[in-house]
Amino acid sequence: MSQAEGQQHPLKIYLWIWLLLFVLSTFSYLVDYFHLHGMLRWSLIIIFMLLKAGFIVAIFMHMAWERLALKFAILIPPLCLLILIGFMAIEGDYTFLTRGTAFLR
Repeated sequence: MSQAEGQQHPLKIYLWIWLLLFVLSTFSYLVDYFHLHGMLRWSLIIIFMLLKAGFIVAIFMHMAWERLALKFAILIPPLCLLILIGFMAIEGDYTFLTRGTAFLR
């Protein structure tokens, strides 16, 4: 008489998240359909992308039900990498602008 260890999550939550992912994908495509440009376009696309990725990781990869230590072990390293990439982008812009002003003299 062995019982399987683990949790059973209701199917309803998976269907709601699937529907929400479909709606977010529709909004992402509508950004292109309405021909939005510039920072508004890229901001909306990135926001929808991050929301979809967050829901997939939280629900379908079961991170919403994991311990806090495991969440930190999985989520903190990519967050640190994103911060370092941001610093490199800022420094790259500074270097590009500095070279542009130096070579225009």
